Amino acid sequence: MVGNLNITLDPQRNLRALEAELDWFELVLNQVIRSYFLQEGHEGDWRDIPMPAIDETSTYGAKIREWEVDQVERVALVLAMASNIRPQALDVFFGKNQLYDRPYTEFGGVVDRDVLGFIPTAQTLSFILSGANEIKKNDLWQLFDAEHILIREQVLELGNTGQHATIWAGSLGISKYWLNYFITGVKSKATIGVDFPAKIISTDLEWDDLVLEYQTFNQVDEILTWLRYDVKLLDEWGLRKKIKPGFRALFYGPPGTGKTLTASLLGKQTGKMVYRVDLSMIASKYIGETEKNLSRLFDVAESQNWILFFDEADSLFGQRTSTSNSNDRHANQQTGYLLQRIEDYPGVAILATNLKANMDDAFSRRFQSMIHFGIPSEEYRIRLWEKAFDGVCKLSADVDLTDIAREYKLAGGAIINVLRYCALAVIKHGRVEVSDELLKEGVKRELKKENRTLIR
Repeated sequence: MVGNLNITLDPQRNLRALEAELDWFELVLNQVIRSYFLQEGHEGDWRDIPMPAIDETSTYGAKIREWEVDQVERVALVLAMASNIRPQALDVFFGKNQLYDRPYTEFGGVVDRDVLGFIPTAQTLSFILSGANEIKKNDLWQLFDAEHILIREQVLELGNTGQHATIWAGSLGISKYWLNYFITGVKSKATIGVDFPAKIISTDLEWDDLVLEYQTFNQVDEILTWLRYDVKLLDEWGLRKKIKPGFRALFYGPPGTGKTLTASLLGKQTGKMVYRVDLSMIASKYIGETEKNLSRLFDVAESQNWILFFDEADSLFGQRTSTSNSNDRHANQQTGYLLQRIEDYPGVAILATNLKANMDDAFSRRFQSMIHFGIPSEEYRIRLWEKAFDGVCKLSADVDLTDIAREYKLAGGAIINVLRYCALAVIKHGRVEVSDELLKEGVKRELKKENRTLIR
């Protein structure tokens, strides 16, 4: 079972649904060819060929129903899938124009020496749907609009074209993510390229390993509750009429206090992928490029229900300035666009910063939760020290973790750095225990980073 629908994870059932769609597509294609070349039966219209019944227990059928895909859009979808599932269905497009001894221009298609089959393009789709009718062809622009469901959900992919080529020359395909989902029912992680401005983050730790102050943990638990029950609250309780979908949270506090770990564990606890946004790949000095990069990010994240984690968010979500020049106006325009996309995002978006004061007030007012990750108190520092060394390094009798925790105010990240230093030293020198002297040397190194001293 997947989600709230009776969707099967049986690849055979999913494949049967796709095979039925391809059988219908071949009938459509044969009729298009007959009509175009005035062959026997050319009087028929491909639109009169009944579409196969939608099997909503298959992943493909469920999505077709959810997206309310019409006849034209189903042709586009099947054409995009055909070269992967039934490439021989497209062999008809290898025919040559005898008059010019070359392939038919109107069929479209691209040549790839590594692929034996026909690779369709937007022109191929245009030919199937409208033949030589240029007026009808223009109606196809809406299929490739950025707001069209199949483009917004990153289902259809239109390849890049050369400098002098038209949009119709772009190869038409389906994303590997959606093809895999339609067949297996499993949402894979391999959905984006190396240039995508976000990378998945995860942790080997478990929820019980999370050590946070009581108040902080309770606020984090509110996000966890939302992730588990958002659909029930919005739909069954009718809150969708009163509140916007999604949850926006601000994590603020010094480095090493658990902001990134908490975001990772929220995803692990709820089975959702967490993506850390690489702000350096989003921000651009060119007008419109930052907005374009953000639009791509949010569109993909929304379609796959990711948790988005914006680390060091103040670099992109910071205070707006007075508009004294065009650069200021450009920066403020980006901030305004960010504000809108964050507010409209139906999933969970977490922004993290070391300094809350650096965040724009307009963002702050729209957070459902603002959670302070401070340096842990003595009680929680003891737990962090004990968890860090438990089952990893043996401590000598002169080590008193309670005393260490009481005297030195270190965050969890710094304590892990001390553990790493001690473990390496023990291995290097062939020791079996971590001495008090070695432990305090590790603490000293961490305090030095913050211009603090070991002297009490």
